[in-house]
Amino acid sequence: MKRTSPRTDPRDPVRGSRGTLLDGYAVVAAAALVLAAALVGTRIQDRYGTLRVGWPPLVGNWMPHVGPGTPAAIAVAVAVVAYGPALAARLPWRRLLLTVWGGALAWTWSLALADGWSRGVAGRLTTRHEYLQVVDRWQDIPATLRDFHAHILIGTPDNWPAHVAGHPPGATLTFVLLDRIGLGGGGWAGAFVITAGTTAAVAVLVTVRRLADEGLARRAAPFLVLAPAAVWTGTSADGWFAAVAAWALALLALAVTGCRPAWTGLGSGLLFGLTLYLSYGLTLVAVIAAAVLLLGTRRLRPLPYVAAGFLVVPAVFTALGFDWWEAYRLLVTRYYQGAGGVRPYGYWIWANLACAVLVVGPATVAGLRRGGGVLLGTARAALLRGPAPRLALLVGSALLALLIADLSGMSKAETERIWLPFTLWLLPAGSFLPGPRGWLAGQAALALLLNHLVLTGW
Repeated sequence: MKRTSPRTDPRDPVRGSRGTLLDGYAVVAAAALVLAAALVGTRIQDRYGTLRVGWPPLVGNWMPHVGPGTPAAIAVAVAVVAYGPALAARLPWRRLLLTVWGGALAWTWSLALADGWSRGVAGRLTTRHEYLQVVDRWQDIPATLRDFHAHILIGTPDNWPAHVAGHPPGATLTFVLLDRIGLGGGGWAGAFVITAGTTAAVAVLVTVRRLADEGLARRAAPFLVLAPAAVWTGTSADGWFAAVAAWALALLALAVTGCRPAWTGLGSGLLFGLTLYLSYGLTLVAVIAAAVLLLGTRRLRPLPYVAAGFLVVPAVFTALGFDWWEAYRLLVTRYYQGAGGVRPYGYWIWANLACAVLVVGPATVAGLRRGGGVLLGTARAALLRGPAPRLALLVGSALLALLIADLSGMSKAETERIWLPFTLWLLPAGSFLPGPRGWLAGQAALALLLNHLVLTGW
């Protein structure tokens, strides 16, 4: 029987690469999309002012600068490019997980501190649209939850700031509870979202290992550390939301592959329930969860535990008087009362994707091209067998969730932070690429340029 050459096997995208040239075409096309979004967006904003962003397509302002975190960011980038792939290949698994978290922490902290402590960390979550503005209004938590709906719409008495109104109360309660335990103020809030948000990289690695294989997880590790997304993980509350969703999916992956299914299933359900009360948009994590279930070898056994855990958080919030559906209905009205009603859908439907390109970087773009080739070139019968097709399906589910969010019209701008729970899961596509050091250098260069040339909103 004639053997398939490893250079053309569609299930081996790393070795099967006449694709290097196609990778380049994909990156050039993505760069052209970003350039078009910048040029067209600047024209629209200058002429009509309807985009409501300072540096289209990103929220931010052109402001070349350096700060105390700049030398550290460069040092982390050089170290990960030089040693990351080799360390990821040989470290014991648990030590690799800790190293990835440590690397992601160092990278995210250094990028945030390039803007300085006050501007880059302590002040991010204290601006007029952010959660810390209302912490003192939560003296009686049950009463505030019962009354939460009454302050969502613009024009209501003491209406909530944009981000408070735009999320279920679990988002604001995060910072209220931090304040209650003595960790109040912008500094602690920023430190919390960076520390918690960077654990998402570990959750993704755990998931990839369980659902695909350890080799692909190890190849993905440096890309999860040196992600341009870190510019917005530190310090956006959406980094915290992304971590909660990522651990919900990681625990689900453990459950459906037979690792203590009762406990991991229950934990997964609890976190899935929490995600619904952190961000309405996180309902789309169900798309990725469906892929995890499809890839699981024991997908039915843990489901009762997942369902039981899932009901806990909604039951608590409902018992305390918060109606999720009513709040969402009011949020849609509030969205169109504000910038969402002004920002043109015809521009953001494609410019949002340009934002995503900047968040995930050129390596992910090329990796997604290769992953798409795996899915297109593999018969359904083999789809769930090889590690590469399984990873491609997982990454593809995140891309599908992102596209649904884009089409919804409820994500016009600010997607560099809003989509972190989805873009995070695109990063493992970098494991499909040969020659990872060059691609990692490109990821680092993009992140450093963005962070030092544009003063982002988060």
